[in-house]
Amino acid sequence: MSVRTRRALCVAIVACFAGAATAHAQAPPEHSHDMQDMHDMHDMQMDAGWTFMQEGNVYALFNRQGSPRGGDDLEATNWWMGMFSRQSSRHRLTLSGMFSIDAATAGNDGYREIFQVGETLDGQPLVDRQHPHDLFMQLAAAWRANISDTTTMTFAGAPVGEPALGPPTYMHRASAAVIPFAPLSHHLFDSTHISFGVVTAALDRPRWSIEASVFNGREPDDDRWDFDFGRLDSVSARAWYRPSPAWAIQVSSGWLKDPETLEPGDITRTTTSASWLENAEGRMRAATIGYGVNSGHGGNRQGGFAEYSREFSRATVSSRLELVQVESDVLLAEEPDDAAHQPRFDLVTAFTLAAERHLGTWRGIDTGVGASLTFHAVPEHLQDAYGRGPTAFQFFVQVRTLTPGMGRMWNRRMGQ
Repeated sequence: MSVRTRRALCVAIVACFAGAATAHAQAPPEHSHDMQDMHDMHDMQMDAGWTFMQEGNVYALFNRQGSPRGGDDLEATNWWMGMFSRQSSRHRLTLSGMFSIDAATAGNDGYREIFQVGETLDGQPLVDRQHPHDLFMQLAAAWRANISDTTTMTFAGAPVGEPALGPPTYMHRASAAVIPFAPLSHHLFDSTHISFGVVTAALDRPRWSIEASVFNGREPDDDRWDFDFGRLDSVSARAWYRPSPAWAIQVSSGWLKDPETLEPGDITRTTTSASWLENAEGRMRAATIGYGVNSGHGGNRQGGFAEYSREFSRATVSSRLELVQVESDVLLAEEPDDAAHQPRFDLVTAFTLAAERHLGTWRGIDTGVGASLTFHAVPEHLQDAYGRGPTAFQFFVQVRTLTPGMGRMWNRRMGQ
């Protein structure tokens, strides 16, 4: 893709972001709702019965990553999502798109995050950095039909989307509301949220759902501005149980065909998680716990996390605790001694505490200022490279635009 075309795409996305906000500038202040509440609201209906909702988010931040492997950066991460939905008596059609210009605002190598490993740049693994999102994060259509008073069937397809695998993606989790960075366990839980080719079917009952997907399981390449289509040769399945409106519990497993560019071989990913969300009078409280394991490439890599967020009148506080087996061989660029070499995983503990002060709303755009601090406990094998207890710090300004009256897209997933 040419530089001129990339610039045009960036301008178009920024214009969509600004235009959506300006169009709703005079609307009353919004309150948070979960996704089901959003879909049940009809006061935003457009011509021909279409309903529109959108959310955009930008973190402009100073990032300091401690340890000899860290450093300082000024960068911005961002995404924008829009959804059109049309409801009839027994059917609903939803069209969704999600976009990011991370590659322009954070660079092709993404942002610094010590102990993070995932994807590649110029034929080498990205180490101590979180990769930028692709321009096209989601382009999807979902058709939902009522087959009885208590049962619905959903079919979803996407040239870019997410399969039925793992908990809601970290950027949509209410429990991580003001944490600006991806978790270290991202590639154990939700890294498939940008898959270039997905087909999903789901059966929903009031308390439980079953989903299955076929998809392209290969990770995107380092050209963030194009499509990376491939064969739909990976599969996954996920079951949800909702004991009450506030709780959602999922178990999922997927077989990914050659997901990693530099290390051929298949991976089986298995995850389980439980999330809780309450939005009484706009005061959101949310928690998520999860466990995931990747089996393949000669070993099993495991990790778990716990998150909690709470909104106050003008502030939000979020926290995240992670225990993750990191890929030490990749972090230290250690070559295997022989073909039978087993990959080495070492357990890193990370605790993040973040807080944001809401500044106000101007022309339909919410702003806030905040900070995030992460403490790490480092295993002995990695202490020479990272130190015993490095810390990371971010100071950020968050800017977001929402559909008035419809709140955040908390805990959403494709085809929901």
